[in-house]
Amino acid sequence: MSDVKLAGLPDRGVLRIDGEDRVAFLQGLVSNDVSRVGADRAIYAALLTPQGKFLHDFFIAAIGDSLLIDCEGDRRDDLFRRLRLYRLRSKVELTDVTEELAVHAAFGKGAAGLAGENPSAGQAMPNGEGVSFVDPRLAGAGLRYILPAGTSPETGDLPVSAATADDYDRWRLSLGLPDGSRDMVVEKAILLESGFEALNGVDFDKGCYMGQELTARTKYRGLVKKRLMPVRIAGDLPEPGTAIMAGDRDVGEIRSGRGDLAMALVRLDALEAGELTAAGLKVTPAAS
Repeated sequence: MSDVKLAGLPDRGVLRIDGEDRVAFLQGLVSNDVSRVGADRAIYAALLTPQGKFLHDFFIAAIGDSLLIDCEGDRRDDLFRRLRLYRLRSKVELTDVTEELAVHAAFGKGAAGLAGENPSAGQAMPNGEGVSFVDPRLAGAGLRYILPAGTSPETGDLPVSAATADDYDRWRLSLGLPDGSRDMVVEKAILLESGFEALNGVDFDKGCYMGQELTARTKYRGLVKKRLMPVRIAGDLPEPGTAIMAGDRDVGEIRSGRGDLAMALVRLDALEAGELTAAGLKVTPAAS
């Protein structure tokens, strides 16, 4: 059986942005360089508060003259509302196309090979009437597809096996990849503590965007004191938000997880402080 798995991700939403100002509009709002998005390139990015705190993360890809935003499905209305609020006089049209387009993921060892030899993070290409792209955060994470609802990804000659969204969730946890607001607290999380630089989600040379100042200051002043990371739990998974303790000191919290694997925000100085626990269970960093 193939190591490459294919799953639909019904918890994702898709927004479409059309119009001659579509790139300039997003460029002034999000953390990554939207000018790089095209038929051959997709990116990972975030929308921040004016104070630089996390609001939404998403992937941006292109089909023809449209930009597509692959985002959290149950929060897409909030993202749509915020984008519309900032539209002002920009010549753009925003449309929620979640009922028309669906997101899929190919994952597992060798999945990035669906994009050809030596695939790079963010490499994009047409797929039927939609688009596929290597995960911009990490090439080894596999491919994502945005396709017309009811259609399936074209996978060529590489054999793939059917999987579920839960299987994909376990995969991304094993790689230490965040899943939006499940892992990053809205209006509280900071991009660099959430791994956005390592995950190719922020461009420090693109120019101004909303919330840029805090992100830049955090990097250039070396202010990263915590990090979102995968951890293993020696027992039943605690509830999200459960405190991680080093002795009697609160040093972090559990975020999303499955089985014995979870994402956690942990103070870096606590990693050398001895045993960590959550709800009385031992917590250890997991290799990602």
